[in-house]
Amino acid sequence: MKSTPVIAIDGPSASGKGTVAQAVAAELGFHYLDSGALYRIVGLAVVRAGGNLENESEVLSILLKIHIKFEQAQVLLNGADVSDAIRAEPISAAASKVGAHARVRHALLQCQRDFRQQPGLVADGRDMASVVFPDAILKIYLTASAEARAERRYKQLIGKGFNASIAALLQEIRLRDQRDSERAAAPLQKCADAVEVDTTHLSVAQSIARVMALYRALPR
Repeated sequence: MKSTPVIAIDGPSASGKGTVAQAVAAELGFHYLDSGALYRIVGLAVVRAGGNLENESEVLSILLKIHIKFEQAQVLLNGADVSDAIRAEPISAAASKVGAHARVRHALLQCQRDFRQQPGLVADGRDMASVVFPDAILKIYLTASAEARAERRYKQLIGKGFNASIAALLQEIRLRDQRDSERAAAPLQKCADAVEVDTTHLSVAQSIARVMALYRALPR
């Protein structure tokens, strides 16, 4: 499996890493892992079960009882399509909270690594380069200003029919950045060997082109 190439794209919430990673995977014919979706599913499951997001043992107990499946464009939780439900802003916050638990991250580690299949994988998340795929052939840290990310998330949520406030989103993004960066288990960080790509003033197409250029520049 280690001979299977991995492009690891990490970065803060709403930096555009999911959109970029999906497009790069499609262009290269690689598999794609949205690691954030796994934590969103767990967050959604805990919320629906009325569980305590801050209680590691309780979250882990719920995680071990659910069935997660990715089927084409659908994300399934216990057989039900939750593709849209996991994108709601309260579930984004829940995902950040459950992701702070070390035992929860450990339980999902092998699940993420199982996505590594030929001909290659593009994985996006918070700790793809530092923890999950430390031997990735290309490590990208995709970022943008908090204001730009809040605006992008606002447009995304409105487009999906959710109510949203840019001011509230900006506050939540800043809180999530702090929570993700300061957690003890696999904190959000830029690896020393990662290339930083700031997308604040880049279009989606320009961001994708930048990552593709970095990939094509790799020694063969």
